Amino acid sequence: MKQQTIIPKSIDEYILQYPQEIQEILKTIRKVIKESAPNAEEKISYAMPTFASNGNLVHFAAYKNHIGFYPTPSGINTFKQELSEYKTSKGAVQFPLEKPIPYGLISKIVKYRVDENKTKAEGKIKKKK
Repeated sequence: MKQQTIIPKSIDEYILQYPQEIQEILKTIRKVIKESAPNAEEKISYAMPTFASNGNLVHFAAYKNHIGFYPTPSGINTFKQELSEYKTSKGAVQFPLEKPIPYGLISKIVKYRVDENKTKAEGKIKKKK
């Protein structure tokens, strides 16, 4: 499903290139992330929808048979147990399209990443003083 040759300029543009049923999933993921990280900035990074707050938080993308969710290695490791039924790699998880998307788990991971990035940013500020 990753048919794009032109990198979208916005998350809206990214979502619009997919069939309606995939658009609905992507819109819901976006909404869950926005609610979990209300101060995060939306952008396109690595040609994927990305949310950033004190650095990148998460990316997500649609593929032929799954939604890729990229919460960095720490997001995968911290939620390893809850993610055990999904295919994961160092910094990514695949949510199959034929199964319900675990929006509650996505929210928990995003909130964790917000706290993690905030803590890292505060640590950098303290080092500068």
